[in-house]
Amino acid sequence: MSIVIIGTGLAGYTTAREFRKHDTDTSLTLVTADSGRAYSKPMLSTGYRKQQTPHDLVQSSPEEMARQLDATVLTDTRVEAILPDEGEVHLRDGKSIAFDKLVLALGADPVAPPIRGDAVDRIFQINDLDQYERFRKVGDHAGRVLVIGGGLIGCEFANDLREADRQVDLVFPEPLPLPLLLPDQSAEALRAALEDLGVVIHSERTVDRVDADGEQLTAKLSDGSTLQADTVLAAVGLRPRTELAEAAGLSVGKAIRVDRSLATSHPNVYALGDCAEVEGWVLPYVAPLTNAARALAKTLAGETTDVRYPVMPVNVKTSCCQVVAWPPAGGAEGVWQFDGEAPDIKAEFRGDGGTLLGFALTGKRIRERMALQKELPDLF
Repeated sequence: MSIVIIGTGLAGYTTAREFRKHDTDTSLTLVTADSGRAYSKPMLSTGYRKQQTPHDLVQSSPEEMARQLDATVLTDTRVEAILPDEGEVHLRDGKSIAFDKLVLALGADPVAPPIRGDAVDRIFQINDLDQYERFRKVGDHAGRVLVIGGGLIGCEFANDLREADRQVDLVFPEPLPLPLLLPDQSAEALRAALEDLGVVIHSERTVDRVDADGEQLTAKLSDGSTLQADTVLAAVGLRPRTELAEAAGLSVGKAIRVDRSLATSHPNVYALGDCAEVEGWVLPYVAPLTNAARALAKTLAGETTDVRYPVMPVNVKTSCCQVVAWPPAGGAEGVWQFDGEAPDIKAEFRGDGGTLLGFALTGKRIRERMALQKELPDLF
């Protein structure tokens, strides 16, 4: 019996740790294209204000993880193809690994914004520790940083860099930040807090070009204005990594389709984390990933277990105005009701009969999350 896990991010390592609680004997191999260091990905966007270097964020080396898990950890190793029927993973170096069960913990790739210019290759995107380490080599010496994207990661990095005394410009096409998580009144509170912190916000605009201007960069916005920056960081979304699964003939939708036991369309292949679509849900956050890893570990150990998804509100680590939100499902009918004044706002989305369907809390009102969370039904 042998189990292979592709990916050593939070999904891969958490699954391996949980599996070893149930099975200490089965051969376990983890394969990763990066350095394989164990770290907490959410901490990447708080490193500056906590005065943590990339080295400080490392919890364990791949060698330490191999010892802890009694596993083989193959780093800087790219997978060329997976052959589910043959039970083999083919590596780019020509070698192959046999498996009885395969776990795809592939994660997601940052979406590249459609930007032109002669300095596009100097735009950073941060989705793992290796990329963050490369950014820090430049960002530690940058006085002015341009952040592209008003979603969760963009807002967190803008907050973090500004608290580290960088001059920060934040550009996004929507009228307000966090458009997928917050109603307008709550988003206005976050925008005001970021501006009070000193972040210069350029909403309803996009970056069309980034060109070199000596050591500096010049960004041209969609309204014709320009911004100067020492470095540029883009955070405009993630795209689940599905190419390997699709090439292997596995069912793919928004991500790799799995049932509630995290099984793909092939009975010996499983997927979880940012690359997986569970019953139509793609939830690229820590809490659902942890729930999935615990359930999958039992399944891999022989006790088929369905993942359970309770309501898992999203925490946005903007220290200038903390946010906790669980937006209503798309198409839900209801109205937003607001209580409080910025930055401390409680927003509830209620349907017919006052049924709670979603909420957003900012500032001090985040303390009320548990009461609201208990009102909402589990996803499944």
